[in-house]
Amino acid sequence: MVPRYLVNFDTDSIGHIVTDVIVIGSGVAGLSAALELSKEYDVALIAKDELKESATWYAQGGVATAISSDDSPKLHLKDTLEAGAGLCDREAVDILVTEAADRIGELIRLGTKFDWKGNRIRLSREGGHRLARVLHSGDATGSEIESSLIHVVEAWKSIQIFDHRFALDLFVEEGRCTGVLCMDERTGELVVHEAKAIIIASGGAGQLYSVTTSPHVLTGDGIAMAYRAGATLVDMEFMQFHPTALAHDIMPRFLITEALRGEGAYLRDCNGERFMLGKHPLAELAPRYIVTGEIFRVMQRCGRDHVDLDATHIPEETLREHFHTIYTTCAEYGIDITKEYIPVCPVAHYTIGGIRTDLNGCTSIPGLYATGEAACTGVHGANRLASNSLLEGLVFSKRIADELHRWLDLMKDKAIALTPVHYNIDRSEIAVDIEGERTWLQKLMMDQVGIVRSASSLQHALNELGTKGDVVAAAFSTRKGFELQNLLSIAPLIAGPALVREETRGVHYREDFPEARKEWQKHIEQRITEDIVAV
Repeated sequence: MVPRYLVNFDTDSIGHIVTDVIVIGSGVAGLSAALELSKEYDVALIAKDELKESATWYAQGGVATAISSDDSPKLHLKDTLEAGAGLCDREAVDILVTEAADRIGELIRLGTKFDWKGNRIRLSREGGHRLARVLHSGDATGSEIESSLIHVVEAWKSIQIFDHRFALDLFVEEGRCTGVLCMDERTGELVVHEAKAIIIASGGAGQLYSVTTSPHVLTGDGIAMAYRAGATLVDMEFMQFHPTALAHDIMPRFLITEALRGEGAYLRDCNGERFMLGKHPLAELAPRYIVTGEIFRVMQRCGRDHVDLDATHIPEETLREHFHTIYTTCAEYGIDITKEYIPVCPVAHYTIGGIRTDLNGCTSIPGLYATGEAACTGVHGANRLASNSLLEGLVFSKRIADELHRWLDLMKDKAIALTPVHYNIDRSEIAVDIEGERTWLQKLMMDQVGIVRSASSLQHALNELGTKGDVVAAAFSTRKGFELQNLLSIAPLIAGPALVREETRGVHYREDFPEARKEWQKHIEQRITEDIVAV
């Protein structure tokens, strides 16, 4: 049983802050939503760490946009649908690819600097793309975009920034979302933020896995709080594993961007042979789940924990200039990528499912919106096409802002006045080794709900997770404790539908059901008041 709220509280005895809109999260999705809305409304931007501490900041990959003369939104749509393995919402993908160029233009006007080749933006290829359509800023595109957005956000007077503030739970009154209960991490004090619209842009749940590229802040907090509030989740069984992260014990794992393969790098097995040839027409640039699955099989065949990525034939100048972060980071670990192979392995990377939204970011709870990795817009289907994630945040955050003009106009005569809430339940007074429990959970998920799954592994995971009810209901007062509870709440929401989906599709690989099945070309929804529902 998941408690409705993470803490006991009385709203009459804690402080209140009122704004027009609340945005939870400071990646590209949250920052762009806040900026767009702040043109007309007062916005509270809530981040549980520094503003830059987001998945966006660490994103090496770029932004996919069909802007070359031989490309088109129609071709971008085709590649996205193929990568999504039959589960993409075609209308959502059409919106993504047709609105992409306008959103990129806005980023450039805000000061984002992409790579240029002569008088044109330089375009690269990544996995699943038949053409070069990915814009980069070296191999640190995310931090460039994040920096340009933060620069504007911090100067914008109608945006109040509340960093190091942990969003705990949502308030829902008469079926409408009305506010957020938060904890100020610096003081430990609780505070209520009230607004007529709340946007969750808090990212995914990559920290569920022991080997991940996700930064430490991605603990699924927004997804978990939305679930506790009664919002519908969808496609939670689809967790994308990136094929190529540096095979080293550093955490989070250092990502080796697909753009390096787009530049011509090869994947080689323990015999030095290219193993993707003949596996897919795009070879090393096949959709991610295909490359990941083949790497996993080669690792098993070779008895190694990695395969090799060969970039030694790419000009040294190109590697130094366009892949500077990879070049210098590998050098720190004794690897000269101009002369040596890079050891790589698949790692947990992107939460494809999340809070179900419509085409304007509306969730199943009026007044609550979701965008970015916390949301499931239908764009990615069963596998995300490379470099569509930053774009998704930009496109659908803008659509949320447009939709909120209508919603806030509808709500203009309604006062923001939260009905007093007094919540007090018996909580487990137990000693919990938070780090130990988190490590246990991450290993369980990696081993049993990872790249390869089966009925026995998934049932084992669910049985083990079922023993942690006392931890989920325990009394915590720190961010680490709340993060653990959110992770433990989300884990069965991934393992459960993964057990129900008896097929292999996209990133969901069932060794006991190795083929896709037509009857499973549908989505699995979950709500806290109901069992799993396939629709």
